[in-house]
Amino acid sequence: MHPILQIILSIFGTLGSYGLFLLIRYVYAEATSPLTKLPGPPNPSWIHGNSKELQDHEIAVMQEKWVEQYGPTITFKWFLGNRLYTQDTKALHHILMSGYDYQKPEALRKWSLRNVVGSGILVQEEDEHRLQRKVMNPAFGVAQIRELTEIFVDESIHLRDIWASQVGPENNPVRVEVQSWLSRMTLDVIGRAGFNYRFNALDSTEPDELNKAFSVIFGISNRFTLWNVLQTVVPVLRLIPSTTDSVKKEAQATMERIGRDLLRQTKEYLAATGEKADGWIARDLLSLLVRSNMSKDIPEHQRMTDEDVIAQVPTFLVAGHETTSTAVTWALFAMTQNKEIQNKLREELLQVATESPDMDTLNSLPYLDAVVRETLRVHSPVTGTLRVAMKDDFIPLGTPYTDKNGEVHNSIQVSKGDTLSVPILAVNRSKEIWGEDAREFKPERWMTPGGVPNAASTIPGVWGNMLSFLGGAHACIGYRFSLVEMKALLFVLVRKFEFDLAVSPDDVVGKSTIVQRPHLKSEPEKGSQLPLWMKLYVPS
Repeated sequence: MHPILQIILSIFGTLGSYGLFLLIRYVYAEATSPLTKLPGPPNPSWIHGNSKELQDHEIAVMQEKWVEQYGPTITFKWFLGNRLYTQDTKALHHILMSGYDYQKPEALRKWSLRNVVGSGILVQEEDEHRLQRKVMNPAFGVAQIRELTEIFVDESIHLRDIWASQVGPENNPVRVEVQSWLSRMTLDVIGRAGFNYRFNALDSTEPDELNKAFSVIFGISNRFTLWNVLQTVVPVLRLIPSTTDSVKKEAQATMERIGRDLLRQTKEYLAATGEKADGWIARDLLSLLVRSNMSKDIPEHQRMTDEDVIAQVPTFLVAGHETTSTAVTWALFAMTQNKEIQNKLREELLQVATESPDMDTLNSLPYLDAVVRETLRVHSPVTGTLRVAMKDDFIPLGTPYTDKNGEVHNSIQVSKGDTLSVPILAVNRSKEIWGEDAREFKPERWMTPGGVPNAASTIPGVWGNMLSFLGGAHACIGYRFSLVEMKALLFVLVRKFEFDLAVSPDDVVGKSTIVQRPHLKSEPEKGSQLPLWMKLYVPS
């Protein structure tokens, strides 16, 4: 045998043996985990576990069925591993408020998320996360969002005018696929408000290079295969190149190049105008971030590097683009299912004298606020997230559970490395918390005394007695941005149009990757979509 071939075989043999060792160690740890004592659904597959059930149904719906059958604290199999799932708010408070002890899984941060957002705040933990958040917080304050509201309204009006142009003189209903249009609109918003970049997505038929690069990386990273899972479990397998590596690297290089150009332009502008600049360019999040990073209040050793700042560009795109467009899509869907809600909201909005409201005006509208709250409760774009225990621990429970041996426990024993699900959507619409009508879309619950039950106050969320923006140190830093943008969009669109669903409600199903978007059962090959009938509102 040729010596070079012997060396290659030796290397692959060593890597294979090491990979097998890691896999055996992983399976042993899962088999001896204390989580195996918890109740839960049977394991239908030694390899896939319960994952195919979750993929074939709406994830939250499947988990809600398990909770109804086995109780609020259960375990299920995700491929080869055990996964703790609990809707107990006392347990979730312990998990979310102990950020150093319960972190995002390393494979998710360093393998999946980093492929999309680089070293942005979404992938950071411990001191690095705390330092990045300290620098970024000023950019997301109330005063800053007030300044950005003009952009939210401006782009909403732009979308309104495009839709209005599609309606004929007789005002017959036209069919509009709202998910894609809203996605383009929120992309234009985050481009302008996030880093003073013009995507012009609403006016262009072809995506620009930054949009195209992000879409490539986002699409590749969202593909769910058994190989992806094996690469997560066995890190050595990540060394094996895939057919998409070259495409992904090219897209990442494009994003980094544009990010560096944006950072350079921002620094040059701030250097030329000084910190007291009041020009419109200084209002975007990247400019505010750079100014905050240069502040005398931030010690030199705590400042973000240029690479860290550039990494926030794709972070802004992920966090500020798909989530808001998806939330507004679900809001419109909900209002086609109850036209009384749509009419009541429109009546409130039409009482406002201006078509270009500021943030304070938007926040002063009680029914608009209630519709946004109920949308984020019933149709939270992010349905859940994961945490991993960084040490052995006992998680306290508000509601005890009975294990498979019949013993009652007031806490959950977890071992270092155990994976925990944080069920955002399921908690938001838990019948134990919200009552029997928990899964119904009822904005009025936010406007009547006692409509929001006392039990909701135990949910450890940063906003609105719900988990939509999480809680603790990793709560969504941009939740104010998202809320005001949602209100601006609904304000402009519902004032102008009447909406009806263009397909049967039974045909609409939520499918989740990073966010849960609507899909049609009848057209699964077309991906996410929500077709609505739309016509101009004409007062009677």
